[in-house]
Amino acid sequence: MKIIVPMAGRGSRLRPHTLTVPKPLIPVAGKSIVHRLVEDIAEILKEPIEEVAFILGDEAFFGADVVASLEELAGSLGAKASIYRQDLPLGTGHAIMCAKDSLSGPAVIAYADTLIRADFELDPAADAVIWVKQVDQPEAFGVVKLNANNEIIELVEKPKEFVSDLAVIGIYYFKEVEVLKKELQNVLDNNIQNGGEYQINDGIKAMMANGKVFKTGSVDEWMDCGNKDVTVETNSRMLGFLHNDGEHLVDYNVVLENATVIPPCYIGENVVLKNTTVGPNVSLGNGTRVEDSTIKNSLIQTNSHIKNANLDNAMIGNHVSYDGKFTSVSIGDYSVLE
Repeated sequence: MKIIVPMAGRGSRLRPHTLTVPKPLIPVAGKSIVHRLVEDIAEILKEPIEEVAFILGDEAFFGADVVASLEELAGSLGAKASIYRQDLPLGTGHAIMCAKDSLSGPAVIAYADTLIRADFELDPAADAVIWVKQVDQPEAFGVVKLNANNEIIELVEKPKEFVSDLAVIGIYYFKEVEVLKKELQNVLDNNIQNGGEYQINDGIKAMMANGKVFKTGSVDEWMDCGNKDVTVETNSRMLGFLHNDGEHLVDYNVVLENATVIPPCYIGENVVLKNTTVGPNVSLGNGTRVEDSTIKNSLIQTNSHIKNANLDNAMIGNHVSYDGKFTSVSIGDYSVLE
């Protein structure tokens, strides 16, 4: 089994946090989005992962440190890491075809801007599986249309009239991913575009037209990391899941000086809390120091220094110095507000 991860986008909706760090490398509950996504998919599949192929943007932004992190991730699963580049933002289908040398055999394609919680087995009768989540407002999503056998027969983007309430979440399984490769090559060769881009959906629709059987795979939880507010919410939800799973989330060497931690919280290595209450639903990265503050429902990355703060629904980057009265803030890396 292979996992293909297109992650070349800049994550502009999550700025300023993605000005210095690619969005898939933003930590949620102490671990980067892409690490959580790939590890969760590997656990769901319940079979050995042979290769993880990552499609990155230009080397100036997705540099050697990013590549090393992804190689370590693949290695932790006993898999080979393959690195590809998408130099131009030409769509989801184009991104996948940048990794065409890895498109063979069974594979999962997963876009690295979402997190899931799921437990199911792949349908052996299906040529492909599209993972979906039941939603309240299907008109805001791309949804699947099913036939009487619960097979997917159509993909409909933001339907004006009700088609179904099963939204496509951006994770796909292909029993033979080279079939998708063939159809996407045809999309590229014939310059078939939607919105000025080459889309995976056009390859999938061609597979359906040729009789390939698509089934749905349902996830229990689907968590977005699109902008600051939803990323903070996702951090809170993930902390709750991990806490209920019994995971130890607070480093044993955290320094507490007249400080209280209200779970669930993730607290990394070498964190100092002084005259402070942290939690619930807070993540603090390695090396962060918090003094004379109250923090809840917030995500703070590494090596930052927070003083005299009352934070709620806040997201603060790496190496930040913050001393102030504002509650709901979004502060990028290497910022100083004192």
